[in-house]
Amino acid sequence: MAGNWRGTVGCVKPGTGGGSTEELIRLLPDGIGIIATAAGIREYNEQGFHDALESYRQRMGELADLGICDLLHPEGAPPFMVRGRAAEQEIVKEWEQRYKVPVFTSGMTQVEALRALGIERLVGASFFGGPLPDIFARYLTDAGFDVAGMEALPPRPREFPNVSAEDIYIYLKRAFFKYQGVQGSYLLGSAGWTVKGLVPLEEDLGVPVLHPIAVRSWYIQKRLNVRQPLQGMGRLLETMP
Repeated sequence: MAGNWRGTVGCVKPGTGGGSTEELIRLLPDGIGIIATAAGIREYNEQGFHDALESYRQRMGELADLGICDLLHPEGAPPFMVRGRAAEQEIVKEWEQRYKVPVFTSGMTQVEALRALGIERLVGASFFGGPLPDIFARYLTDAGFDVAGMEALPPRPREFPNVSAEDIYIYLKRAFFKYQGVQGSYLLGSAGWTVKGLVPLEEDLGVPVLHPIAVRSWYIQKRLNVRQPLQGMGRLLETMP
């Protein structure tokens, strides 16, 4: 595409809606284009994430067939984290060989961002409960991090799907101070919180607080050899390590 002179990224979202694509576009420099489709995950639980792989595979193939994507990104950390880090890497390798385009998952971007910021011991949080927090923690442990805890935030009621930034601030701050020696906070899931809404928490804690969309913007720029710092959106995008 002529307007995407810095590069085009094909993204497969877990589902439709949520506004994460719009926020990503706002955080990316001019000249980077996003083409988004959706895997259409039906159940946001361990089995639902496992079942979604074939849909991801189909959508990835459709994006690759366009012939205009410089990067392919299957969004959503859980569908790949539930398989484990080694299996995720095998899937990515297979897709890169098939489509001849670099592929990266959300988990891969988050691991790279944690490393870039020098975070070794972290506390994570998400709205997922049950066995999933332990699965997410194991993925990060396998990537070489000391996971102090992976907290499950209170589930969002169907009638009020968007929790306030103030509520998220309170939950995450409490989680952070439950543990000793934490160097950063990690969020899993793009829905329910905005990048800018987490800046006060990062300032008050004095450590990086990683938001998946900010991490996605940083990583896309890194892979496309672009570097445009963005003030007021957290340490990662301000410093662009």
